Amino acid sequence: MKPDDLTKTAESYLETLCGVVPNRRMGSRGNQEATDFFADNIRAYGYEVDTTPFHCLDYVHGGASLTHDGHIFEDRVNPYSLGCDVLAELVAVSTVEQLRDTDCRGKILLMKGPLCVEQLMPKNFGFYNPERHRRIIALLEASKPAGVVTATGRDPEQAGALSPFPLINDGDFDIPGVFCRDSIGEVLAGMEGDVFRLSIDARRVPSAASNVIALRNRNAARKIVVTAHIDAYEGSPGAVDNASGTAVLLLLAGMLSDYDGDHGVEIAAFNGEDHYSAGGQMDYLRRYGDKLDTVLLAVNVDGVGYRKGRSAYSFYGCSAEVEKKGRMVFQALDGVAEGEPWFAGDHMLFVQAGVPAVAFTSELASELMRTVTHTPLDRPELIEARQLVEVARTLDVLVRALSGS
Repeated sequence: MKPDDLTKTAESYLETLCGVVPNRRMGSRGNQEATDFFADNIRAYGYEVDTTPFHCLDYVHGGASLTHDGHIFEDRVNPYSLGCDVLAELVAVSTVEQLRDTDCRGKILLMKGPLCVEQLMPKNFGFYNPERHRRIIALLEASKPAGVVTATGRDPEQAGALSPFPLINDGDFDIPGVFCRDSIGEVLAGMEGDVFRLSIDARRVPSAASNVIALRNRNAARKIVVTAHIDAYEGSPGAVDNASGTAVLLLLAGMLSDYDGDHGVEIAAFNGEDHYSAGGQMDYLRRYGDKLDTVLLAVNVDGVGYRKGRSAYSFYGCSAEVEKKGRMVFQALDGVAEGEPWFAGDHMLFVQAGVPAVAFTSELASELMRTVTHTPLDRPELIEARQLVEVARTLDVLVRALSGS
Protein backbone atom coordinates (compact mmCIF):
# COMPACT_ATOMS: atom_id res chain seq x y z
CA MET A 1 0.00 0.00 0.00
CA LYS A 2 1.33 3.48 -0.89
CA PRO A 3 2.35 5.87 1.92
CA ASP A 4 -0.56 8.23 1.29
CA ASP A 5 -2.99 5.32 1.31
CA LEU A 6 -1.56 4.04 4.60
CA THR A 7 -1.92 7.51 6.12
CA LYS A 8 -5.54 7.70 5.05
CA THR A 9 -6.12 4.21 6.44
CA ALA A 10 -4.61 5.26 9.77
CA GLU A 11 -6.88 8.32 9.86
CA SER A 12 -9.88 6.11 9.13
CA TYR A 13 -8.96 3.77 12.00
CA LEU A 14 -8.66 6.73 14.37
CA GLU A 15 -12.00 8.22 13.37
CA THR A 16 -13.77 4.88 13.80
CA LEU A 17 -12.23 4.05 17.17
CA CYS A 18 -12.81 7.55 18.57
CA GLY A 19 -16.34 7.74 17.17
CA VAL A 20 -17.97 4.75 18.85
CA VAL A 21 -20.91 5.55 21.12
CA PRO A 22 -20.90 6.21 24.02
CA ASN A 23 -17.10 5.67 24.19
CA ARG A 24 -14.57 2.83 24.59
CA ARG A 25 -15.06 2.43 28.34
CA MET A 26 -14.61 -1.29 29.01
CA GLY A 27 -17.95 -3.08 29.14
CA SER A 28 -19.81 -0.39 27.22
CA ARG A 29 -21.56 -0.83 23.89
CA GLY A 30 -18.94 1.37 22.22
CA ASN A 31 -16.14 -0.76 23.63
CA GLN A 32 -17.72 -3.88 22.11
CA GLU A 33 -18.08 -2.07 18.78
CA ALA A 34 -14.38 -1.16 18.86
CA THR A 35 -13.20 -4.70 19.61
CA ASP A 36 -15.48 -6.09 16.87
CA PHE A 37 -14.03 -3.56 14.43
CA PHE A 38 -10.48 -4.55 15.37
CA ALA A 39 -11.19 -8.27 15.14
CA ASP A 40 -12.93 -8.01 11.76
CA ASN A 41 -10.09 -5.99 10.25
CA ILE A 42 -7.26 -8.15 11.54
CA ARG A 43 -9.05 -11.39 10.66
CA ALA A 44 -9.15 -10.23 7.04
CA TYR A 45 -5.32 -10.43 6.97
CA GLY A 46 -5.39 -14.16 7.68
CA TYR A 47 -4.66 -14.17 11.42
CA GLU A 48 -6.13 -16.65 13.88
CA VAL A 49 -8.21 -14.48 16.18
CA ASP A 50 -9.25 -15.12 19.78
CA THR A 51 -12.00 -12.88 21.19
CA THR A 52 -13.05 -14.99 24.17
CA PRO A 53 -15.21 -12.77 26.42
CA PHE A 54 -14.61 -12.19 30.12
CA HIS A 55 -16.85 -10.70 32.80
CA CYS A 56 -16.41 -7.07 33.78
CA LEU A 57 -18.32 -4.25 35.41
CA ASP A 58 -19.83 -1.23 33.70
CA TYR A 59 -21.74 1.58 35.43
CA VAL A 60 -24.32 4.27 34.85
CA HIS A 61 -25.04 7.38 36.88
CA GLY A 62 -27.40 10.33 36.82
CA GLY A 63 -25.27 12.67 38.90
CA ALA A 64 -25.03 13.56 42.57
CA SER A 65 -25.74 16.42 44.94
CA LEU A 66 -24.17 17.48 48.20
CA THR A 67 -26.39 20.02 49.96
CA HIS A 68 -26.40 22.07 53.16
CA ASP A 69 -29.24 24.43 54.13
CA GLY A 70 -30.40 24.62 50.53
CA HIS A 71 -26.93 25.30 49.11
CA ILE A 72 -25.66 22.79 46.51
CA PHE A 73 -21.93 22.13 46.33
CA GLU A 74 -20.45 21.14 42.99
CA ASP A 75 -19.31 17.53 42.91
CA ARG A 76 -18.97 14.53 40.61
CA VAL A 77 -19.75 10.86 41.11
CA ASN A 78 -16.85 8.47 41.67
CA PRO A 79 -16.64 5.97 38.81
CA TYR A 80 -18.38 2.73 39.86
CA SER A 81 -19.80 4.32 43.03
CA LEU A 82 -22.89 2.81 44.56
CA GLY A 83 -25.95 5.04 44.94
CA CYS A 84 -27.10 6.57 48.22
CA ASP A 85 -29.33 9.19 49.87
CA VAL A 86 -27.73 10.13 53.19
CA LEU A 87 -28.57 12.84 55.74
CA ALA A 88 -25.70 12.94 58.23
CA GLU A 89 -23.07 14.95 60.07
CA LEU A 90 -19.96 15.94 58.08
CA VAL A 91 -16.54 15.04 59.51
CA ALA A 92 -13.23 16.02 57.89
CA VAL A 93 -9.80 14.37 57.83
CA SER A 94 -6.53 15.31 56.13
CA THR A 95 -4.08 12.62 57.22
CA VAL A 96 -3.96 8.87 57.63
CA GLU A 97 -3.67 9.35 61.39
CA GLN A 98 -6.80 11.49 61.50
CA LEU A 99 -8.65 8.91 59.41
CA ARG A 100 -7.57 6.21 61.86
CA ASP A 101 -8.65 8.17 64.93
CA THR A 102 -11.90 9.82 63.72
CA ASP A 103 -15.33 8.32 64.36
CA CYS A 104 -16.81 8.17 60.85
CA ARG A 105 -19.47 5.51 61.28
CA GLY A 106 -22.71 6.55 59.60
CA LYS A 107 -21.35 10.02 58.82
CA ILE A 108 -20.39 11.84 55.63
CA LEU A 109 -16.61 11.82 55.53
CA LEU A 110 -14.68 14.64 53.84
CA MET A 111 -11.14 13.70 52.82
CA LYS A 112 -8.80 16.50 51.80
CA GLY A 113 -5.20 17.71 51.86
CA PRO A 114 -2.35 15.17 52.06
CA LEU A 115 -4.79 12.25 51.94
CA CYS A 116 -5.86 13.28 48.45
CA VAL A 117 -2.69 14.13 46.57
CA GLU A 118 -2.62 10.95 44.45
CA GLN A 119 -5.29 8.64 43.10
CA LEU A 120 -5.65 5.48 45.17
CA MET A 121 -5.03 2.22 43.38
CA PRO A 122 -8.07 -0.10 43.32
CA LYS A 123 -8.06 -2.45 46.31
CA ASN A 124 -7.65 -5.61 44.20
CA PHE A 125 -5.28 -4.19 41.56
CA GLY A 126 -2.63 -6.83 41.03
CA PHE A 127 0.20 -4.96 39.31
CA TYR A 128 0.94 -1.99 41.58
CA ASN A 129 -0.61 -1.24 44.96
CA PRO A 130 1.41 0.78 47.51
CA GLU A 131 1.04 -0.06 51.19
CA ARG A 132 -0.16 3.48 51.94
CA HIS A 133 -3.03 3.13 49.46
CA ARG A 134 -4.03 -0.24 50.90
CA ARG A 135 -3.99 1.19 54.41
CA ILE A 136 -6.27 4.11 53.49
CA ILE A 137 -8.78 1.79 51.82
CA ALA A 138 -8.68 -0.59 54.79
CA LEU A 139 -9.29 2.28 57.24
CA LEU A 140 -12.21 3.55 55.19
CA GLU A 141 -13.82 0.14 55.07
CA ALA A 142 -13.29 -0.37 58.80
CA SER A 143 -14.65 3.06 59.79
CA LYS A 144 -17.86 2.61 57.74
CA PRO A 145 -18.86 6.17 56.77
CA ALA A 146 -22.21 6.46 55.02
CA GLY A 147 -20.57 8.34 52.15
CA VAL A 148 -17.21 9.84 51.22
CA VAL A 149 -16.44 13.23 49.67
CA THR A 150 -12.86 13.64 48.40
CA ALA A 151 -11.38 17.06 47.57
CA THR A 152 -8.65 16.83 44.94
CA GLY A 153 -6.56 18.89 42.55
CA ARG A 154 -4.26 17.30 39.96
CA ASP A 155 -2.40 13.99 39.75
CA PRO A 156 -1.06 13.72 36.17
CA GLU A 157 0.91 10.54 36.80
CA GLN A 158 -2.12 8.46 37.79
CA ALA A 159 -5.20 10.47 36.75
CA GLY A 160 -3.98 12.32 33.68
CA ALA A 161 -5.26 15.84 33.04
CA LEU A 162 -8.43 15.47 35.11
CA SER A 163 -8.87 18.27 37.64
CA PRO A 164 -10.33 17.50 40.06
CA PHE A 165 -9.74 13.78 39.79
CA PRO A 166 -11.59 10.89 41.44
CA LEU A 167 -9.48 9.75 44.38
CA ILE A 168 -11.38 6.44 44.32
CA ASN A 169 -12.07 4.65 41.03
CA ASP A 170 -12.89 1.14 42.12
CA GLY A 171 -15.83 -1.18 41.52
CA ASP A 172 -14.71 -3.35 44.45
CA PHE A 173 -15.04 -0.49 46.93
CA ASP A 174 -18.58 -0.33 48.30
CA ILE A 175 -18.82 3.03 50.10
CA PRO A 176 -20.69 5.59 47.95
CA GLY A 177 -18.60 8.61 47.05
CA VAL A 178 -18.16 11.83 45.12
CA PHE A 179 -15.20 14.12 44.43
CA CYS A 180 -14.86 17.90 44.25
CA ARG A 181 -12.26 20.63 43.80
CA ASP A 182 -9.84 21.08 46.66
CA SER A 183 -11.04 24.69 47.09
CA ILE A 184 -14.57 23.40 47.72
CA GLY A 185 -13.11 20.94 50.21
CA GLU A 186 -11.73 23.84 52.26
CA VAL A 187 -15.16 25.48 52.33
CA LEU A 188 -16.80 22.23 53.43
CA ALA A 189 -14.19 21.69 56.14
CA GLY A 190 -15.25 24.99 57.66
CA MET A 191 -18.73 23.50 58.22
CA GLU A 192 -17.54 20.30 59.90
CA GLY A 193 -20.14 19.07 62.38
CA ASP A 194 -23.07 20.39 60.35
CA VAL A 195 -25.62 18.07 58.75
CA PHE A 196 -25.38 17.57 54.98
CA ARG A 197 -27.35 15.54 52.48
CA LEU A 198 -25.43 13.40 49.98
CA SER A 199 -27.51 11.94 47.16
CA ILE A 200 -25.94 9.79 44.44
CA ASP A 201 -27.86 8.31 41.52
CA ALA A 202 -25.61 5.49 40.33
CA ARG A 203 -25.51 1.75 39.81
CA ARG A 204 -23.13 -0.92 38.64
CA VAL A 205 -23.95 -2.99 35.57
CA PRO A 206 -22.58 -6.52 35.05
CA SER A 207 -21.16 -6.70 31.54
CA ALA A 208 -18.65 -8.50 29.32
CA ALA A 209 -15.69 -7.48 27.22
CA SER A 210 -12.89 -9.17 25.29
CA ASN A 211 -9.31 -8.82 24.25
CA VAL A 212 -8.49 -9.42 20.61
CA ILE A 213 -5.52 -11.80 20.32
CA ALA A 214 -4.35 -12.39 16.73
CA LEU A 215 -1.74 -15.02 15.85
CA ARG A 216 0.48 -15.96 12.94
CA ASN A 217 2.63 -19.11 12.94
CA ARG A 218 1.03 -20.56 16.05
CA ASN A 219 3.28 -23.62 16.18
CA ALA A 220 6.56 -21.69 16.45
CA ALA A 221 8.62 -22.35 19.59
CA ARG A 222 9.02 -18.60 20.32
CA LYS A 223 6.84 -15.62 19.60
CA ILE A 224 7.01 -11.83 19.44
CA VAL A 225 4.04 -10.06 21.04
CA VAL A 226 2.95 -6.54 20.05
CA THR A 227 0.29 -4.94 22.24
CA ALA A 228 -1.81 -1.81 22.65
CA HIS A 229 -4.85 -1.18 24.84
CA ILE A 230 -8.07 -0.60 22.94
CA ASP A 231 -10.20 0.76 25.80
CA ALA A 232 -10.41 4.42 26.81
CA TYR A 233 -11.23 6.40 29.93
CA GLU A 234 -14.88 7.29 30.49
CA GLY A 235 -15.82 10.54 28.77
CA SER A 236 -12.71 10.68 26.58
CA PRO A 237 -12.49 9.90 22.84
CA GLY A 238 -9.08 8.42 23.70
CA ALA A 239 -7.23 9.36 20.51
CA VAL A 240 -3.71 9.45 21.96
CA ASP A 241 -4.79 7.12 24.78
CA ASN A 242 -4.92 4.81 22.91
CA ALA A 243 -6.69 4.71 19.55
CA SER A 244 -3.33 5.68 18.05
CA GLY A 245 -1.61 2.57 19.41
CA THR A 246 -4.54 0.40 18.33
CA ALA A 247 -4.31 1.85 14.81
CA VAL A 248 -0.60 0.99 14.74
CA LEU A 249 -1.48 -2.64 15.50
CA LEU A 250 -3.91 -2.76 12.57
CA LEU A 251 -1.38 -1.17 10.22
CA LEU A 252 1.29 -3.61 11.40
CA ALA A 253 -1.04 -6.56 10.91
CA GLY A 254 -1.43 -5.60 7.27
CA MET A 255 2.31 -5.14 6.78
CA LEU A 256 2.98 -8.58 8.28
CA SER A 257 0.29 -10.34 6.22
CA ASP A 258 3.07 -11.97 4.16
CA TYR A 259 5.24 -12.78 7.19
CA ASP A 260 7.08 -16.12 7.02
CA GLY A 261 9.67 -15.77 9.79
CA ASP A 262 10.81 -18.40 12.27
CA HIS A 263 8.93 -16.95 15.24
CA GLY A 264 5.25 -16.62 15.89
CA VAL A 265 3.73 -13.15 15.86
CA GLU A 266 0.98 -12.23 18.29
CA ILE A 267 -0.85 -8.91 17.95
CA ALA A 268 -2.87 -8.24 21.09
CA ALA A 269 -5.43 -5.48 21.62
CA PHE A 270 -5.76 -5.52 25.41
CA ASN A 271 -9.01 -4.32 26.92
CA GLY A 272 -8.84 -2.78 30.37
CA GLU A 273 -5.77 -0.61 30.89
CA ASP A 274 -8.03 2.31 31.78
CA HIS A 275 -10.46 0.17 33.80
CA TYR A 276 -10.08 -0.26 37.56
CA SER A 277 -9.86 -4.06 37.29
CA ALA A 278 -7.41 -4.29 34.35
CA GLY A 279 -9.77 -7.06 33.28
CA GLY A 280 -8.26 -7.81 29.89
CA GLN A 281 -4.74 -7.96 31.23
CA MET A 282 -5.79 -10.30 34.03
CA ASP A 283 -7.71 -12.47 31.57
CA TYR A 284 -4.63 -12.67 29.35
CA LEU A 285 -2.53 -13.83 32.30
CA ARG A 286 -5.14 -16.43 33.26
CA ARG A 287 -5.31 -17.91 29.77
CA TYR A 288 -1.85 -17.27 28.35
CA GLY A 289 0.32 -16.74 31.42
CA ASP A 290 1.79 -20.24 31.35
CA LYS A 291 3.23 -19.47 27.88
CA LEU A 292 5.03 -16.24 28.76
CA ASP A 293 8.35 -18.09 28.71
CA THR A 294 7.91 -18.51 24.96
CA VAL A 295 7.83 -14.73 24.38
CA LEU A 296 11.08 -13.57 22.81
CA LEU A 297 10.08 -9.91 23.04
CA ALA A 298 6.98 -7.93 24.00
CA VAL A 299 6.38 -4.53 22.40
CA ASN A 300 3.79 -2.13 23.82
CA VAL A 301 2.45 0.86 21.87
CA ASP A 302 0.63 3.49 23.93
CA GLY A 303 0.36 7.21 23.28
CA VAL A 304 2.15 7.49 19.92
CA GLY A 305 1.42 9.88 17.07
CA TYR A 306 1.15 13.15 19.01
CA ARG A 307 1.52 15.91 16.43
CA LYS A 308 4.12 17.63 18.62
CA GLY A 309 7.41 15.80 19.04
CA ARG A 310 8.54 12.33 18.04
CA SER A 311 7.76 8.76 19.05
CA ALA A 312 9.96 7.50 21.89
CA TYR A 313 11.12 3.95 22.60
CA SER A 314 12.58 2.40 25.76
CA PHE A 315 14.01 -1.04 26.59
CA TYR A 316 13.19 -3.27 29.58
CA GLY A 317 15.31 -6.32 30.42
CA CYS A 318 16.41 -6.88 26.82
CA SER A 319 19.57 -8.72 25.88
CA ALA A 320 22.45 -6.79 24.34
CA GLU A 321 21.69 -8.44 21.01
CA VAL A 322 18.04 -7.37 21.01
CA GLU A 323 18.92 -3.82 22.08
CA LYS A 324 21.54 -3.63 19.32
CA LYS A 325 19.09 -4.78 16.64
CA GLY A 326 16.41 -2.50 18.00
CA ARG A 327 18.62 0.57 17.97
CA MET A 328 19.80 -0.21 14.43
CA VAL A 329 16.17 -0.19 13.32
CA PHE A 330 15.00 2.78 15.39
CA GLN A 331 17.95 5.11 14.84
CA ALA A 332 17.48 4.99 11.08
CA LEU A 333 14.28 7.03 11.46
CA ASP A 334 14.03 10.77 12.07
CA GLY A 335 10.68 10.51 13.82
CA VAL A 336 11.79 7.99 16.47
CA ALA A 337 14.02 8.74 19.47
CA GLU A 338 15.11 6.92 22.61
CA GLY A 339 13.11 8.07 25.63
CA GLU A 340 12.92 7.57 29.36
CA PRO A 341 11.51 4.29 30.72
CA TRP A 342 7.92 4.43 32.00
CA PHE A 343 6.19 1.88 34.16
CA ALA A 344 2.43 2.38 33.90
CA GLY A 345 1.70 0.52 30.66
CA ASP A 346 0.87 -2.96 29.46
CA HIS A 347 4.53 -3.82 28.83
CA MET A 348 4.85 -4.18 32.61
CA LEU A 349 2.63 -7.26 32.46
CA PHE A 350 5.54 -8.89 30.65
CA VAL A 351 8.42 -7.14 32.41
CA GLN A 352 7.18 -8.29 35.83
CA ALA A 353 7.26 -11.87 34.49
CA GLY A 354 10.86 -11.49 33.33
CA VAL A 355 10.00 -11.07 29.63
CA PRO A 356 12.14 -8.57 27.66
CA ALA A 357 10.11 -5.64 26.38
CA VAL A 358 10.17 -2.46 24.33
CA ALA A 359 7.64 0.34 24.85
CA PHE A 360 6.67 3.08 22.41
CA THR A 361 5.00 6.33 23.43
CA SER A 362 5.33 10.06 22.73
CA GLU A 363 8.51 11.83 23.79
CA LEU A 364 6.11 14.48 25.16
CA ALA A 365 4.08 11.97 27.16
CA SER A 366 4.37 14.03 30.35
CA GLU A 367 2.89 17.05 28.57
CA LEU A 368 0.00 14.94 27.34
CA MET A 369 -0.63 13.60 30.84
CA ARG A 370 -0.80 17.15 32.23
CA THR A 371 -3.04 18.60 29.54
CA VAL A 372 -5.05 15.99 27.63
CA THR A 373 -5.06 12.43 28.95
CA HIS A 374 -8.42 11.11 30.25
CA THR A 375 -10.31 14.23 29.12
CA PRO A 376 -12.64 15.13 26.22
CA LEU A 377 -9.68 16.99 24.67
CA ASP A 378 -8.02 13.73 23.60
CA ARG A 379 -9.32 13.89 20.04
CA PRO A 380 -8.05 12.66 16.63
CA GLU A 381 -6.89 16.18 15.69
CA LEU A 382 -3.97 15.68 18.09
CA ILE A 383 -2.61 12.81 15.99
CA GLU A 384 -0.30 13.00 13.00
CA ALA A 385 -1.28 9.85 11.09
CA ARG A 386 2.05 9.68 9.24
CA GLN A 387 3.73 9.05 12.58
CA LEU A 388 1.50 6.02 13.12
CA VAL A 389 2.55 4.63 9.75
CA GLU A 390 6.20 5.20 10.68
CA VAL A 391 5.85 3.36 14.00
CA ALA A 392 4.08 0.45 12.28
CA ARG A 393 6.82 0.23 9.65
CA THR A 394 9.47 0.37 12.38
CA LEU A 395 7.86 -2.58 14.15
CA ASP A 396 7.49 -4.46 10.87
CA VAL A 397 11.26 -4.16 10.29
CA LEU A 398 12.00 -5.09 13.93
CA VAL A 399 9.83 -8.23 13.85
CA ARG A 400 11.42 -9.39 10.61
CA ALA A 401 14.94 -8.61 11.86
CA LEU A 402 14.37 -10.71 15.01
CA SER A 403 12.78 -13.53 13.03
CA GLY A 404 15.27 -13.91 10.19
CA SER A 405 12.54 -12.95 7.71
